[in-house]
Amino acid sequence: MNSNNGTNNRAPMPVAFFGIAVGALALAGAWRAAARVWTIPDAVPTLLTASALVVWLALLVAYGRKWLVTRDAALAEMRHPVQSSFAALVPVSTMLAAQAVQAYSRDLAVALFATGVVSSLALGAYLHGRFWQGGRQPELTTPAVYLPTVAPSFVAATAAAGLGFTQIGMLLFGAGVFSWLAIESIVLHRAAVHEPLPEALRPTLGIQLAPPVVGGVSYLAITHGAPDLFAYMLLGYGLYQALMLTRLVPWIRQNAFTPSYWAFSFGAAALPTMAIRMVERGAAGPMVWIAPVAFVVANVVIGLLIAGTVRAILQGGLLPVVVPALA
Repeated sequence: MNSNNGTNNRAPMPVAFFGIAVGALALAGAWRAAARVWTIPDAVPTLLTASALVVWLALLVAYGRKWLVTRDAALAEMRHPVQSSFAALVPVSTMLAAQAVQAYSRDLAVALFATGVVSSLALGAYLHGRFWQGGRQPELTTPAVYLPTVAPSFVAATAAAGLGFTQIGMLLFGAGVFSWLAIESIVLHRAAVHEPLPEALRPTLGIQLAPPVVGGVSYLAITHGAPDLFAYMLLGYGLYQALMLTRLVPWIRQNAFTPSYWAFSFGAAALPTMAIRMVERGAAGPMVWIAPVAFVVANVVIGLLIAGTVRAILQGGLLPVVVPALA
């Protein structure tokens, strides 16, 4: 059995690659929402959903193989203060898969949901508990710290509500909201007063867009009727984060494309999903044009990520570790 010591020609798949599955599943979810509001052939969201599920399954197999064949590398990744946060994308993608299959098999959706919730709570308690133990170097604090607690809580809340477990969804939504508010202050403080993020870690700033809009989708899932003030507040903050990230794109894009740029995909897909669901629930005024514009932008962004990933595969540059180990 070979461990990944940095000398292997074929490095094991980084767990951060699950960002690809999360982005693909989230985009498919946006198309499913769009098909309920606009005239879209049913085949389009169905094909996108099937393709996203294939990507998710392929990554699950590759990651499972990593634990079997290069266990030392997998363990080292889980011990790393930055890379370990991306492990939360495994249960997050599983719960997004539960939403994707719900229309075809409730039993399978419930099984995936339960697996995702249990694993995300266990992993979140482990990683977030380590955070509370202190000793973390400021330069290792990136928006990736949202992933063990905020992202799984919001996605689990949405999936729970979709399966009829609304009260469970409310509990999970609360865990996500207050974790988000606490963590964002830490992330902003680190960004403002410490050295700039290393170039290789700057794409993780794409995660910054996700909490308000993924949380917004979750909030709409556990509530009913016309969108209320809080829903508009969440979307407004998401739009502001999108504006801020657009301003930072030239600074973020210092390195050649790597799959770490998929950090932008979850928020990019969740923003139009939230806007579309608000229109579906009766929102008018600016929402009538915000929803389609955000939907088009999301497809362009994720289309560029797909093109970059395919190009990296063809050039043989897909396997280097996405988030480099830091001392």
